[in-house]
Amino acid sequence: MSDSHQNLLGGLAPTELPDDYAAVRDALDAGEDPYEVAARAPSSSLVWALLAEDYLHENGSKGAVTAYALARTGYHRGLDALRRAGWRGQGPVPADHVPNQGFLRALLALAECAAYIGEIDEAQRCETFLRDCGTSPDEVRALR
Repeated sequence: MSDSHQNLLGGLAPTELPDDYAAVRDALDAGEDPYEVAARAPSSSLVWALLAEDYLHENGSKGAVTAYALARTGYHRGLDALRRAGWRGQGPVPADHVPNQGFLRALLALAECAAYIGEIDEAQRCETFLRDCGTSPDEVRALR
């Protein structure tokens, strides 16, 4: 957990991921192929989230299974990073902290892809997870 935030209300302090992937964001912002970026930085949840979002957008229901796999990869990479940052399975993961956005976007993409393939319970769990992180699907969708 972040040592820079003291929660005076007695709740859990927010988890803020370290900015380990600024180079990934820079490469994507510069228009580099996200597949090539993923090959260079496979532990970045952001690149997997972008791949899932794009694949689902471009292919709709026909691409939902592939997009689901991409989103699930980003989600698990993000969980790994959160745990390394001290997160213990609950508490805020602020969407306004840029390094957290890859995980949150992967989680939203997973919810959307799960809904496409009929995994409604999983889609609902993912949306609940977003709210438990202190955000909402709409707030994360606005990050795209």
